[in-house]
Parts: sequence; C-alpha cells; structure tokens
Amino acid sequence: MAIVPNLWFDGDAEQAATFYASIFPDSHVDNVARMGGDTPSGPAGVVILVQFTLMGQRFAGINGGPQFPFSEAISFEVECASQDEVDRYWDALLADGGTATQCGWLKDQFGVSWQVTPTEIGQYIAGPDPEGSRRATEAMLGQVKLDVAAIRAAYEGRN
Repeated sequence: MAIVPNLWFDGDAEQAATFYASIFPDSHVDNVARMGGDTPSGPAGVVILVQFTLMGQRFAGINGGPQFPFSEAISFEVECASQDEVDRYWDALLADGGTATQCGWLKDQFGVSWQVTPTEIGQYIAGPDPEGSRRATEAMLGQVKLDVAAIRAAYEGRN
C-alpha cells in the first residue's frame, strides 16, 4: 500500500516532473501516459498523466486543465541539513520563474508551494529558552530565504 500525492497541472505535468527530478537526488520520471486517440479532453498524443519519483516518494502529475490552480494550502517541505543545501534547493526551485514569499516559502514556476527549511531551525524557534525562541522566531519572520546562522544568533542573543 502507498499514498501517492497527485498534482493537478494545467498542461505542464511532464515539464514539472522533469524539472523536479533534475533537482532532487533519487528522483526520476517513471511513466508518461498520452491520449491514444482524439477525445473531448484533447488530441491524440497529449500527455494526460505523468508518474514520477522524488527522493523515493512516488507522485503523479495530471494534466487536468486550469480549473484547480495550486495554492499555499498544500506545500512540500524540503528539510535541509545545512545552509548550503537551503541555498541550493532554494535557488533551484526558484529557477525559471518561481517567486519567493516569506519564512522559507516559495512558489516554483508551476505554482507549487515549497518550504525550504534547515533541520536545526526547530531547536531555536522551539528551544528551551523562551526569550531566545521569541528572538529566533522574530528573526525567522523577517526573512524570506531562511538564514540559520542569523536565527541561531538571534536565539543566542547575538543579533
């Protein structure tokens, strides 16, 4: 048994799957299903479903049309072991038309929301020192791409 997230795209599921697979390790496009004949949904050969794997997790991309655009109500978190990883994934996901928002959130060129976060952030924003946690949270809320060194400095009172 598996839970496979299905993402609804407006005609660019194959491009999205290829883009994501190029960014993350252990990732690939598994299958591209095309319409066998002309239908009310489109002509023969048009991509209708893309199955892909990101870091071992299976996904499906459906070319369903413009009826259901992505929103921030669903996002994918990329937990990063270092600031270098944060920088690399942040830049890669923003490539070719993505938009940065706040607190480590961004939307990629396809409108999918991502959170690019350093794994150690929790020890500062939810750490044992309430005043340090308050400072760390304030520092985080003022950032777009997360800077773990600045958040750590705020927690430690070195800002």
